[in-house]
Amino acid sequence: MELVAVDYQAPDAAERFVESLHKTGFGVLKNHPISQDLVETIYEQWGRFFQTEQKHNFRFDPAKQDGFFPAEVSETAKGNNTKDLKEYFHFYPWGQCPDSLRLDLASYYAQANSLASELLTWVQRFGPTEMTEGYSEPLPSMVTGSEKTLLRVLHYPPMTGTEPAGALRAAAHEDINLLTILPAANAKGLQIKNGDDWVDVPADFGTLVVNIGDMLQEASKGYFPSTTHRVINPEEGVQNGSRISLPLFLHPRPEVVLSERYTANSYLMERLRELGVI
Repeated sequence: MELVAVDYQAPDAAERFVESLHKTGFGVLKNHPISQDLVETIYEQWGRFFQTEQKHNFRFDPAKQDGFFPAEVSETAKGNNTKDLKEYFHFYPWGQCPDSLRLDLASYYAQANSLASELLTWVQRFGPTEMTEGYSEPLPSMVTGSEKTLLRVLHYPPMTGTEPAGALRAAAHEDINLLTILPAANAKGLQIKNGDDWVDVPADFGTLVVNIGDMLQEASKGYFPSTTHRVINPEEGVQNGSRISLPLFLHPRPEVVLSERYTANSYLMERLRELGVI
């Protein structure tokens, strides 16, 4: 498996990008419209924030799922018994956030949400007709007016050598949502599963990684695969480095029908229970 960055501005970008999503569950974009300067600023701001005790003033609301999730309550990937080595902050425009950090994060949320919605129109346009006609409604309309799209600021703390045996920064998992939009993190580590092998995802700063989530896999009857991925621990010698990443999870409105089995809300609740966060 090889992931090749598609030039967002190329005439055939949409078709090539959707083909990559179909074949691998992942796509990589370069020359995209999201501000790289803004991404770097957010990495710096939140790198400092996670080093302060202020983060505990924004502890997550279990009902709304917004705010700070400390390491002791972070996710346990489906099928695993060990929690991931991470802490994170869930941002929604309507949710809690430090005032000094809200403006830049809200700006990034708007840019990433706009691009994710555009990419969903690409998926709709270049999927097989018989499949797209089977959606309960066009994919782009599934996210219109949605307040569930989530921006997660992830912090993987430096390794201390006291981590539980076998624990990873993010154990093998699949995402829940339709599409995930992820600017290259400030450190390597993201891998996708290819058969029995693991393949490094390009981490060139300025590229954008996009992957299919379980909801789109469900709605497309598997045509777009939700590929298993993970974040591995740093190699010996750089274990003291933090890693920040900024995934945006594009979610439909709760009432959207994904399949005969699920609405978006019923699917989300099932997965959150599996992850142990509700």
